[in-house]
Amino acid sequence: MRVLLAGGGTLGSVTPVLAVVQELCKRDSGVELLWVGTKRGPERKLVERFGVEFKVITSGRLRRWLTWQNLVLPFRILWGLFDSLLVLHNWRPDVVFHAGSFVAVPVTWAAWLLRIPVHIHQLDWRPGLANRLSAPFATSVSVSFKKSLHDFYSQRTVLTGNPIRIEILKAAKENSYELFGLSANRPIVLVLGGGTGAAALNQLIVETLPFLRSDFQVMHITGLNKMVQPPNWIGMYLQFDFLNERMPSALAVADLVVTRAGMGTLTELAALGRPAVIVPMPGTHQEDNAELFVQADAAVRFSQNSSAVDLAKLISSICSDREQLGSLSLAMHKLSNPQATELVTDLVLAAVHHRRQSDR
Repeated sequence: MRVLLAGGGTLGSVTPVLAVVQELCKRDSGVELLWVGTKRGPERKLVERFGVEFKVITSGRLRRWLTWQNLVLPFRILWGLFDSLLVLHNWRPDVVFHAGSFVAVPVTWAAWLLRIPVHIHQLDWRPGLANRLSAPFATSVSVSFKKSLHDFYSQRTVLTGNPIRIEILKAAKENSYELFGLSANRPIVLVLGGGTGAAALNQLIVETLPFLRSDFQVMHITGLNKMVQPPNWIGMYLQFDFLNERMPSALAVADLVVTRAGMGTLTELAALGRPAVIVPMPGTHQEDNAELFVQADAAVRFSQNSSAVDLAKLISSICSDREQLGSLSLAMHKLSNPQATELVTDLVLAAVHHRRQSDR
């Protein structure tokens, strides 16, 4: 069986697909995999660590501000469609699977033209443009939340939850303290700027640290090429632009996570029951994602336009209140579906079966 995977630009569309890759390989050790992604996105390093062949195609992304790049967007999409047709024709997959992203759109269209089944997964509370453009050409769709069932064609849409990678769930907490040189007796705050980085959040963290007590231990993942000048602070501060195989260990030891509101990250935190302060990117789907977790009492929302002093007070308050940490953790767990990876994998395989039945 051959499965072509697509996604990139950010890691949000990548991590749930990799979770399904692990389940596919567990069920069929002979499965062949090919990933189609972007040239400059952060996904290649992570994908290749899983032993999946990676191929780049031309792709275009709609920018929601005035820029000349939007003028050439139709031509880049058309070029991406030709690239996709060539890849699919030469490699001949049994199914295409993706979880959104602009690079997946021409792949989906090409698969439909070549009568190759496509399964797509919707992570976020609000459907992204890529999945809205892909869904009419998909064999089936899985969604993370019940509300999303009404956003796609109902007969082809299934509620599954969001797939989680095995290593996220299996990381040993005790070994992780030693890996990073951290103490289990002092509060640990993990800051996630996202795979491509969040400059505003990174700057806010740098301004916040001098207002935190010196017993705090802060691990700050800035995003690729987004390293910042370390602050003048006497507490323990570790900065990374990207954590690959060490990310599960970082999540394992965190007492509190300060993060953007990408649904891939939030559902990993839910699976682990990690309390979070969510700083959504203003004016984006992340605000809807954040609101979902806040309404469920699973996280606390913080505006990136608020002051560093206020963020330091919030972090200190939560980390000093064991009851609140426990309450947030319990509510986080309730937003996770442990069977999500298996359910989505079932749908990918069902799409293959549907094609083979149609070809008879």
